[in-house]
Amino acid sequence: MLDEPFTALILASVSDLLWFVAHARPRCEKKVVEYCDRQGISTTLPCYRSAHKYRGKTAVFSKPLFPGYVFLRMSPLLRQTVYQSDYVANLLDVFDQELFVQQLNDILRALETELEIRLAPEIGEGARVKIKAGPLRGMEGWVDKRYGMSTVLLRLDFIGQAAAVKLEACDLEPT
Repeated sequence: MLDEPFTALILASVSDLLWFVAHARPRCEKKVVEYCDRQGISTTLPCYRSAHKYRGKTAVFSKPLFPGYVFLRMSPLLRQTVYQSDYVANLLDVFDQELFVQQLNDILRALETELEIRLAPEIGEGARVKIKAGPLRGMEGWVDKRYGMSTVLLRLDFIGQAAAVKLEACDLEPT
């Protein structure tokens, strides 16, 4: 059994971890993750599966949902370590940690489903909705009708981007 001062020190150090967004150099997101793993820095890189046919063969790739961005959870003291990577162009501070965590968790949860998810190039304007059925029930998003059928955008406001999920209109209700 650990003594109380040691346990308090561990808990204090865990609570000092903050989210940062690493702006990666072009096509270097996975290299940033590898570098951070070697440095003991926790990373999140939301990826989706993309299939392409080449001469009758199908190849499946794991592509970053938000090209150019890797999400890091670390102590602010490790900023310089991240900058030492040749793959990081900039490190952005997340000012609203709670909102960022909620939005990132929604996107990660959506990626775990079998729904088609892709990058929405920008956050579109539209009605705010709550998903009332299906594996994403309870999530809130914004409807964007530019893509033909109803598309819900799960926003990650900090980087001004969104993941688009195609859903039936009957599964949505206005908030």
